[in-house]
Amino acid sequence: MSTTPGTRHTIPAQRRQEILRAIRGGATHVAQLAQSFGVSEMTVRRDLDELARDGHIERVRGGAVTVNAEPPFDETLIERFDDKNAIGAAAAALVQDGQTVMIDIGTTTLQAARHLHGRTLTVVTSSLAVYEELVPDESIELILPGGTVRRNYHSLVGILAETALRQLKADILFLGTSAVDARFDIWDTTMVEVPIKRAMIEAASEVVLLADSEKFSMAGLVRVCEAGVIDRLVTNAPPPPEAAAAAERAGITITIAG
Repeated sequence: MSTTPGTRHTIPAQRRQEILRAIRGGATHVAQLAQSFGVSEMTVRRDLDELARDGHIERVRGGAVTVNAEPPFDETLIERFDDKNAIGAAAAALVQDGQTVMIDIGTTTLQAARHLHGRTLTVVTSSLAVYEELVPDESIELILPGGTVRRNYHSLVGILAETALRQLKADILFLGTSAVDARFDIWDTTMVEVPIKRAMIEAASEVVLLADSEKFSMAGLVRVCEAGVIDRLVTNAPPPPEAAAAAERAGITITIAG
């Protein structure tokens, strides 16, 4: 079955890198990738063949599997570090003492946590990296939702974590993402993280998306939410015109860090 190409085209080399990220996140089938990236299945097969020739993946019946593991959290952490740190500082400045803050997994959300030291807050997080960062700070009450440990990305996932989050409320959520498309829909490359993100969104009075400018040129596998769910974007540069227009229509406030 072929998939009609959609609007999420990229140049071939960039698309192949995004497909590789999606495969590392759990997407393995041609039809699934074609639908996610808005291209034909034939195009996906050509991209997979190219990635296989370069040694990044192994072709299997109907799709592909990754040869190399998902990049470790600590490796991703240093990518575009200055931009992420500026975004984190700007996000932390939105928090008022006494509030309950939910913090999603991710290397940018971790930077926000690092700028919360010394504040009188309650922090709810599924990120073990955020926990490790804040646990020495006795002024911050920490709540972990439990669940299954996803070691490579220092996170808690699964039905136990999701159920626990649905029992909580927060004033503000710092939400991470793998990609933001032209409609300002939020995407992730790892299926197991999406239910956790959605549970956090439901729990928060204000949803603040932390996304550096590179996220607007990337793609994900699973849609986390649509633009209307987001209250504010904190980023390091103005979004592309189409995404900026979608944000304006949705009433999203944009904060440029720096």
